[in-house]
Amino acid sequence: MALRQIRIMGDTILEKVCRPVKEMTPRTKELIGDMLETMYDANGVGLAAPQVGILKRIVVIDIGEGPLVLINPEILETSGEQTGQEGCLSLPGQAGIVTRPNHVKIRAYNEDMEQFELEGEELLARAICHECDHLDGIMYVRHVEGDLFDVEAEEEESEE
Repeated sequence: MALRQIRIMGDTILEKVCRPVKEMTPRTKELIGDMLETMYDANGVGLAAPQVGILKRIVVIDIGEGPLVLINPEILETSGEQTGQEGCLSLPGQAGIVTRPNHVKIRAYNEDMEQFELEGEELLARAICHECDHLDGIMYVRHVEGDLFDVEAEEEESEE
């Protein structure tokens, strides 16, 4: 595994729609491992493949309950709402207030390309929505209510 460079807002790859993963290959498995290592090294709770320059529909998330790998994630249902501070590894040192669903249900594939469904609430729901947006070329700043604000490095780990 290796650390990958995290692309910063303004890089056009972050504005592109990602392609579905059709099969699991050794390179894709390596990418997933690198994404997890990169996310942990940056103290993030989520990372999407385009953030490391790869236009594939792959997301990794860990809100403190162990890593989740979501391949070709599809949001099936959302409900409720939550408003809170959100940041992004592709916009270090900045955060904003964003309203997201409080509950989300998704369908995705794991590293063995086995389909599963997952439901998440609160931080997990926020992280899933945030990362799935990345797969469609959408940065969280599109959803920010008001202005972005500076955050200390220690606070950045509260959100992706």
